[in-house]
Amino acid sequence: MNILARPPRLTPEQFERLPDHQGLELIDGVVKEKAMGCESGAVNARICFYLNQLVIPGRLGHVLDSEGMYRCFPSHPNRLRKPDVSFIRQDRLPNGRVPIGTVTIRPDLAAEVLSPNDECDALEEKIADYFDAQIPLIWVVAPRSRTVLVYHADGSAQRLRDTDDLTADPIVPGFRVRIADLFPNPPESSVSDESTPPAPSA
Repeated sequence: MNILARPPRLTPEQFERLPDHQGLELIDGVVKEKAMGCESGAVNARICFYLNQLVIPGRLGHVLDSEGMYRCFPSHPNRLRKPDVSFIRQDRLPNGRVPIGTVTIRPDLAAEVLSPNDECDALEEKIADYFDAQIPLIWVVAPRSRTVLVYHADGSAQRLRDTDDLTADPIVPGFRVRIADLFPNPPESSVSDESTPPAPSA
């Protein structure tokens, strides 16, 4: 009888020393691949672009793409998460500098862009970790339904549609973009309105 060997469990330090952990996260010692497609990657790039139009000239902080790695979850201290997009205010960065390697403070904003291969349970677990870290602003972007689910620091949530504007006050003052401008493809009449998987309550 063939017995499949389980992959070795890694510590965060071992994971950080891997020669290449692009597109990977560490969840309770297990390496997990982040689901990512071409469309979601394009949405990520647009979110970074629109944020940086204010963040860079105003020296407000730094926008990190999907390889920005965080270890800041009190209930799961050995988890290494990579939000699709994140932002940290300048005044919260240690010595005002972007860390080399893993970030050990929570971001002020975290965004997740849904991909066709995303699993509902994995997404809910990830958003629960973001609540655990007390990230003040969380965006869950759904390209197929062209919506954004916004979670605020006070525990409230709202679902924005194609014609709504996405803002980030007071995290990124003055940020405003039309939801439709986040998506590279025009709407498809054949695509039914999807329901973004609900995240656990804060």
